[in-house]
Amino acid sequence: MNGLLLLHGTIVTVDADRRVIDDGAVAILGDRIVDIGTAEDLEPRHQDKKIVDCRGKLIVPGIVDAHGHAGHALIRSVAADTYSLWMRIVTPIYYHYATRDYWYADGLVGGLERLRAGVTTGVSIISSMPRSDDPAFAINHARAYSEIGLRDVICVGPAGLPWPHPVTRWESGKPEGRRVSFEEMIEGTEATIEALNGSADGRIDVFVTPFTIVPSLDPSNPTTPDLAVKLTDNDRMQARRVRETARKWGVRIHSDAFAGQIRMAFQDKENALLGPDVHLQHCWGVSHEEVDILAATGTHVTHAPPGRAVPLLDMMSKGVPVAITSDGVSPSRHFDMFQIARLAQFTQHLLNNNDRYLLPPGKIFEMITIDAAKALGKEHEIGSLEVGKKADIAIINMRQPHLAPNWMVVHRLIHQVVGSDVDTVIVDGKVLMEEGRVLTVDVEQAIDFGEREAQAMADRAGLKAHMHDPGWGQISRTFREPIALPDPGT
Repeated sequence: MNGLLLLHGTIVTVDADRRVIDDGAVAILGDRIVDIGTAEDLEPRHQDKKIVDCRGKLIVPGIVDAHGHAGHALIRSVAADTYSLWMRIVTPIYYHYATRDYWYADGLVGGLERLRAGVTTGVSIISSMPRSDDPAFAINHARAYSEIGLRDVICVGPAGLPWPHPVTRWESGKPEGRRVSFEEMIEGTEATIEALNGSADGRIDVFVTPFTIVPSLDPSNPTTPDLAVKLTDNDRMQARRVRETARKWGVRIHSDAFAGQIRMAFQDKENALLGPDVHLQHCWGVSHEEVDILAATGTHVTHAPPGRAVPLLDMMSKGVPVAITSDGVSPSRHFDMFQIARLAQFTQHLLNNNDRYLLPPGKIFEMITIDAAKALGKEHEIGSLEVGKKADIAIINMRQPHLAPNWMVVHRLIHQVVGSDVDTVIVDGKVLMEEGRVLTVDVEQAIDFGEREAQAMADRAGLKAHMHDPGWGQISRTFREPIALPDPGT
């Protein structure tokens, strides 16, 4: 056999013509799509290929999640009921109690969740706030994705202020605290790029990822105009060093941004972390002026619903490219991009007088496929099913009560499909999951490993007593104030 022939499925191409092909076929040779069309046309031309029977199934581009977090899969529900304190609780846990093995275990568990939901390309920021003092964290996380067979964009870069930043390492088996300077964070970023960028047959990339584009402002919330006034020396230094690093290694830039930051970043015309090689997550509360700046600079925006005061339609009407993302799975989220896309659509309908002509299903599906690929600078390789592109494909089983009848399939994708409906996943022309069975790694062993590493981190952080809350509010009461973590030796 010489390649694969996906036969008799309904194909949602997301190509330039947005074709939907009934009783279609996709021919794959090596890691590329070599032919696409009707089954009647392709079957005689590709008799040397192994046939994958797709009757009663949808064939869609592999889903692209352009912003998520490594570490989240094994810290779910911690501080979920006190969301305003969540970053203040989990970031110290990541920075002082996570070991190198933790990042590998999290990569396996999170990667498998993405795989089973048809996400073939993900973005993984190392920690809630990027941690780059030890390249082994990113290397281990990428190793997990590589073993599963997925694409992953590893994101590392400078942590937020203060600099130097306190961290704890556990290589010796006991906590060893130190303070990491800004330049050491850049050095760790470069070491990660050198070790990983383009690895796993090109499936692993690295982006330079400062925590936010303007570190002097609130890193998690909008800043009002009377406070977002002038760039500091640290703001300008970070932008310059990030730009220099990205230019040196030929990689893209990713970061968070909130109201006030975009207008301030634009003051530094030479090094602003804005432009077509940048995608920014969140953008809560940005002003009309900042939307204009995003449009003028060609900066990509990625949005995790429901979001807070994100002028999504204003951005899109002015030409700002926008994609939908998961934002990771903690404290109470998931990697099911079909459900996330549905939530994005519902939220915008709710905010706009229930106008269901806004963000129709086809556009929403673009925002987790081709638009997300554009945010990563990868639209020439992934995000749609076209001849010459990478063979990254999700096959969805439509022979289920909640998906019948099998018509208006783009509506089905956004209104009813969930991640568990994904039947088969192909990346780079290789079948990673077939009829719901993962072929590349042992799922039970990965989950066992993840459980052990999560429990071990909870032990190190003194959280074990909180992990047995049945869900009736004990953790809510405990975390009403910032939790006092044990001294890790810093």
